[in-house]
This record gives sequence, structure tokens and C-alpha cells, in this order.
Amino acid sequence: MAVILFIETATPVCSVALSEDGQLLAIKESNEQNIHSSVITVFIEQAAREAGIKLTELDAVAVSMGPGSYTGLRIGVSTAKGLCYALDTPLIAILTLKSMANGARNCIKENSKSYREKVLLCPMIDARRMEVYSALYDTGLKEIQPASAKIIDQNSFSDYLRENCVYFFGNGASKCRDALGTWPNAKFLNDFIPSARFMISLAQEKYNLKKFEDLAYFEPFYLKDFIAGKPKVKGLL
Repeated sequence: MAVILFIETATPVCSVALSEDGQLLAIKESNEQNIHSSVITVFIEQAAREAGIKLTELDAVAVSMGPGSYTGLRIGVSTAKGLCYALDTPLIAILTLKSMANGARNCIKENSKSYREKVLLCPMIDARRMEVYSALYDTGLKEIQPASAKIIDQNSFSDYLRENCVYFFGNGASKCRDALGTWPNAKFLNDFIPSARFMISLAQEKYNLKKFEDLAYFEPFYLKDFIAGKPKVKGLL
């Protein structure tokens, strides 16, 4: 019997969930911008209280490892590692894009009558300007194209769109609609929101296989280097 805490802060959504043996017990989340650092520990406490679980009863902590927001990833991973060190609990890392694909495929199955084998899932996270972090998965979550930072144009994913129905989703997908929307096989999930709950089945599988991270050396998957902008306040140079 495994009780796992889930932390998702790689996206604009701050989400915390608890599960027991793969079943959701409690979830707290918000898509309000730039609140991750101020609410993450509050959400953890609220979810634990709602589930009737003490943090000392955790069997593992799972964190969304990126790619995604640099600041969000630092907040989530540092919180997860701090809990693991304090509680002597193993850490499980889940690729953010794979977690999103896991959530999207369940949504598509429930709401689409045309769900078929030739469906690919393309989670997208806004990486500013016309760039997105994206990957491609089939409906079994097999990686078809690994995570990368892409500048999207009308030829992006053309080899896949010719023969497959490709679902695009995440906060990076909306800005790609003009470039990709001319393809008949391009579908967009407009209301998709990332959530810690999408990590549950993936983390439970890793827990069963004892695939844990080395706490001393684990770092978020940034995908590209962080570039600091110039401060907007005069004198901070």
C-alpha cells in the first residue's frame, strides 16, 4: 500500500495531489499566475488534512520534473527534495510533457467518438515568443518524438499530420493554432489544464518498480539554459 504526494509546478498551474495505491485521495490546485512559491506548502498541508494523511506516512514524493517554467521547476523540485530529505522518503520524477499526455489521452477517450489507433498526442508548454516545449506520444504513451524546444511554423509536425490525427494541448498550443490549424488532422484541446493528478498512474508504476531518483544529484529537466532578463527597477544592474 503506497501513499504518494504529487507536486506539479512546471506549468502556470500549481497543483498538489495525494494518492493511495493509485487512487486519488485529495487535490489542491490553482492556475492563478505567479503564486507557486506562496501556496505550495499550504496546498500540501490542505491536501494531507483532507485525505487524513500525515506527511510522515508518505511512501514517496513525485514531482513534475520539466521541461517548463524555470522558476516553477525550482520551486517544485526544491520542495519535493526538502520533504524527501526530512522524511527519508524516495523521490519519483515524472516528465511534465508525458504527464500532460497522460491526462489528455484520458480526456480524449472519454469525449471523442473518433478515438482510434492513428492518434498522436502533442503536449505544448509556452517557452515564450513562438517557441514551445513539445514532444509526441502515441496513445500508449510511447515516445514518438522526444522533448525539444521548437519554433513552430506550418511545416512543423507535417510528417506526422499527413497520416495521423494529432492533438495539440497545453498553454503553448493556442499560439500555434494559426500555423498548424490549416492541417485537417490537427486537433486542439482548448480547455486542457495540467494537473498533479495526471502523474498518479505514471508515478505508481515507477514506485512499483522502485525507480527512484538520487536526491543528492537530481536536477530539473530545464531543456534549455535559463537566460535572465535585465531588471526593470532602476539601479538593479
